[in-house]
Amino acid sequence: MRLRTFESFWLLKNGLLYTYPTLQKNIKTEILLIGGGITGALISDALMDAGYKVTLIDCRDIGLGSTSATTSMLQYEIDEPLKDLAQKIGEDGAALCYQEGIIAIKDLKKLVTAKKIDCGFKMKKSLYIAHNKKAAKELHQEYEMRKKHKLGVKWLEPDAIKKNYGIVSQGGILSETAASVDAYKMAHELIAFNVKRGMKVFDQTEIKSIEDQGTTPKIITKENHTITAKKIIFCTGFETVNLLKEKVAELIYTYASVSEPTQTYNKNLENILIWNTQDPYLYMRTTDDGRFLVGGEDSAYKDTILQQNIKEEKSKMLIKKLKKTLPDLDFIEDISWGGVFGTTKDGLPYIGKSPEYKNCLFCLGFGGNGITFSTQGRKIIVDLLQKKENTLAQYYRFGR
Repeated sequence: MRLRTFESFWLLKNGLLYTYPTLQKNIKTEILLIGGGITGALISDALMDAGYKVTLIDCRDIGLGSTSATTSMLQYEIDEPLKDLAQKIGEDGAALCYQEGIIAIKDLKKLVTAKKIDCGFKMKKSLYIAHNKKAAKELHQEYEMRKKHKLGVKWLEPDAIKKNYGIVSQGGILSETAASVDAYKMAHELIAFNVKRGMKVFDQTEIKSIEDQGTTPKIITKENHTITAKKIIFCTGFETVNLLKEKVAELIYTYASVSEPTQTYNKNLENILIWNTQDPYLYMRTTDDGRFLVGGEDSAYKDTILQQNIKEEKSKMLIKKLKKTLPDLDFIEDISWGGVFGTTKDGLPYIGKSPEYKNCLFCLGFGGNGITFSTQGRKIIVDLLQKKENTLAQYYRFGR
């Protein structure tokens, strides 16, 4: 499955930062973690912190799946608005999921700071704008519910948004907590940090089969080497849909375009993430090297050789929409790309045990804020391994 079009900004910017050997023999480990993207990096780090012996494998080089295609906008907001999520799982549960998103972003900042991970992490605010008057009415209702649950929000009128940011809208919600990061670089640096602590990593190691019988699961690679573990943890993102009978996500292709680094723009834009109420929504941010990034134009996933041509048309549409939203921005495209992501029926991830696999756990951060979900998954996965209660886990469970 191709998870991105050639080539994403983050991969071109950073290159292949670290490489690891392929597995060449049979091994045993306490925890086998499958997936070397940002989710695998975050979960393996939490496992190492908790004292587990971890082996990480990936069928590609590290970070070369969806992680290299993400726009890395870290938000507490879920693709499902709070008022809509409340109708599906109850208002208290919905509020908890949103509140935990705020905590996760702050936890990620602590992690990056404490471990000195160089990844362009920056705390920002998030501006959720209405693209028309009807949407503004519904968005204000969303604001009222977020305000009720003390999510650190403020309502901005259209004139204030235009004056402060140069953005054309019908009003919006300004949230205090958000962040941006280079997720590809963070995944690489965090995995390299844990290799120094003793974690074993094998890339270009593809799985042929999974044996989940008895108390010691194992995988057999395409090269017929065996890894035996006490527990297997899948951080394999959207490719996991091929492993499960349960339909956990709809796969989509989303697209992004980034400008040349010499662009001039309202400097207030550097401090916010922007997204709107369109379906699919448009999202925007600056990068840590002075570029402007725009993404969206989601479409149904099709594994087709025409995807590169589709990407070119989608980037034109993104820039057209961007100029309507930010008419004063002089955007000259430098790089465009697309990648596979997914949506769930309630906008929430799947983290925990699937009834289809006896000795495995999953951390699947579906949705527009998968990195935030994966950060929450750090505690959930460790709690499940240690047989501790975790309130959030019930909302992210399989079979819901």
